[in-house]
Amino acid sequence: MSTDATTGATTDVELAITGMTCASCANRIERKLNKLGGVTATVNYATEKAKVSYPGTVSTDDLLATVEAAGYAAALPTPPSADGPGTPDDAPEPDPLRQRLLVSAVLSVPVIAMGMVTAWQFTYWQWASLVLAAPVVVWGAWPFHRAAWTNLRHGATTMDTLVSVGVLAAFGWSLWALFLGTAGEPGMTHPFRISIDRTDGAGNIYLEAAAGVTTFLLAGRWLEHRSKRRAGAALRALMELGARDVAVLRDDASGGRSEVRVPIDQLVVGDLFVVRPGEKVATDGEVVEGSSAVDASMLTGESVPVEVRPGDAVVGATVNAGGRLVVRATRVGADTQLARMARLVEDAQNGKAEVQRLADRVSGVFVPVVIGLSVATLGFWLGAGGGATAAFTAAVAVLIIACPCALGLATPTALMVGTGRGAQLGILIKGPEVLESTRRVDTIVLDKTGTVTTGEMTVHEVVAAEGESVEDVRRLAAALESASEHPIGRAIAASSPSSVSRDEMDGIEPGARPERPQIPDVEGFANREGLGVEGVVDGHAVVVGRPSLLADWSQHLPESLAAAVERARDEGRTPVAVGWDGQARGVVVVGDTVKPTSAEAVRRLRDLGLEPILLTGDNEAAARHVAAQVGIDTVVADVLPADKVAEVQRLQAAGKVVAMVGDGVNDAAALAQADLGLAMGTGTDVAIEAGDLTLVRGDLLVAVDAIRLSRRTLATIKGNLFWAFAYNVAALPLAAAGLLNPMLAGAAMAFSSVFVVTNSLRLRGFRSAV
Repeated sequence: MSTDATTGATTDVELAITGMTCASCANRIERKLNKLGGVTATVNYATEKAKVSYPGTVSTDDLLATVEAAGYAAALPTPPSADGPGTPDDAPEPDPLRQRLLVSAVLSVPVIAMGMVTAWQFTYWQWASLVLAAPVVVWGAWPFHRAAWTNLRHGATTMDTLVSVGVLAAFGWSLWALFLGTAGEPGMTHPFRISIDRTDGAGNIYLEAAAGVTTFLLAGRWLEHRSKRRAGAALRALMELGARDVAVLRDDASGGRSEVRVPIDQLVVGDLFVVRPGEKVATDGEVVEGSSAVDASMLTGESVPVEVRPGDAVVGATVNAGGRLVVRATRVGADTQLARMARLVEDAQNGKAEVQRLADRVSGVFVPVVIGLSVATLGFWLGAGGGATAAFTAAVAVLIIACPCALGLATPTALMVGTGRGAQLGILIKGPEVLESTRRVDTIVLDKTGTVTTGEMTVHEVVAAEGESVEDVRRLAAALESASEHPIGRAIAASSPSSVSRDEMDGIEPGARPERPQIPDVEGFANREGLGVEGVVDGHAVVVGRPSLLADWSQHLPESLAAAVERARDEGRTPVAVGWDGQARGVVVVGDTVKPTSAEAVRRLRDLGLEPILLTGDNEAAARHVAAQVGIDTVVADVLPADKVAEVQRLQAAGKVVAMVGDGVNDAAALAQADLGLAMGTGTDVAIEAGDLTLVRGDLLVAVDAIRLSRRTLATIKGNLFWAFAYNVAALPLAAAGLLNPMLAGAAMAFSSVFVVTNSLRLRGFRSAV
């Protein structure tokens, strides 16, 4: 887009932001960018990206400088060529936060053990603790110190501020006690005393608190970072669905045309390219030669392959299931439907409400209150004539007891136990921010194909004409279709009692024959593209396909078979006519099948207070038929991926909190747009990455368990946070009064941590409702 300032045109750019530690960081960057003239910016903390529209009077350098002036780093998008396979984006990257966590944990364990267990406090143990704790406090906690300094420069406080101040205060006081007090003397111990005695603090060290808090908080930060690092995987997986190269037809020296294999990015509008059976269509185009069945379910959700012939449009990344096609490219690159779907997923993610972590939300009030209380304590003791040592001891005690050791465990432990139990039940939860939506959800949108139904073509009914045998119709149709590669043909062939599955063949000894009736041999097989198949079976001239194909052979359907065809179409299924020896003999009805657990799952979702809606790319008749079987009243059919997103947005605009269950690429953008996305694990990688919850087993009943477990995990996290703060708040008055000795302070912190972990472990007892 033009950036001419005189026309008021703007340019869109997406910046990668680094250095954010909480949602308040994202808000600060957003405010700074929006202060630039003509700039509209949205910063997403979850994806660590800023979507910015800016006029010609502002350059990208201005945008980068503004972000850097706010204390963070920004980078322009990576060129598209860097996104392909084998690039550094796909290669394993070093994880400095994980390394920082592991080193800190190794150094902290002996420090905590020596500080809390009197029997292990050998001579000069305090100096050994100092040697081990110093790298943790300085290097391990550096991300917290850096973030606290950045926030301080902008007059803000977050959890990082409290962690940094508390850790440095504990470490600083320990240094004072070791070098200038009595804590450094040989034989010093922390005796276990229940009584609360006023002390000057000269013999107390808090190294175990400084090192332990740092390690626990690093663990929580690493878990969050790992989840956010995967935020772009849906887009990468979506773009990887497309073909990598393409066979383009070029004029050769002899005046004919030859195929030349070129990378997909060299394809231009107007090029003719070849798509063989089983290959992906390279880009959006129009069929010039050939006819075939194209599997477009990834885009439309339609379970039946689409018949295409010259003049029909095809979409990039769909699969050619039949004959050879020659296609003229009509759209390439960023203009293709696949690229537009990628943008839909990205826009839906960027437009999602940012969910600030519960701990950060509470700390927004808790942190400044604690710091203010610590300063007030120092002032009170100095004013009351208690002496500088006693005053500083009480002030530091306030910071130490308030330092969020249990708070750092509250979310990660509940999440780890909840997600671990979920994995055993076939449920994958992506992160703590997912859980908040589950409590508020009141509407659940269900995709049809592959979610409520199996997504596989099967034979539902075989209707024989008067005087004919159903078994003869099935046997002859299956025999003829066994030579076909069409998906409908394969479903008919598989329905014959004489057919042998691939798994059964694997169990048969080489050279042996399966012990069941054999499929008759087919002679003179011919495929009438887009219409059906013909051939000779057991001496009968058999025709299987559309009723129009039989009409071409003057085999008109009698009234009973015509009624069966209409009934099948009304139910959204595909009727296949069968005739032999010059007469129409039967109809085979093929279609998708409702999963056996879907109706029960819909009933249980209603019991959870959710209103189910069926949303599908299939036709209205098929959708209504499925909805009636599972007990869904509201149906939205004949929708494209963009329409699915629009329907979710419409429900949200009406005040609904929407959950979406889907399994295909066509569902990815809607899964990202929904307040809660549940992806079937039997579906595509794109849907799984775009969803918030993954249902590994592909059973809709698991969606019921997913919502129940998510709500239970969220309740546990909230309970953990409440008690973590409650312990701190209860001990704060004792610390401010100078009545909290180091052993009791350490015991209170340890007990609060044990309580949080124990409370989280209760999630292991969660039972499936299935």
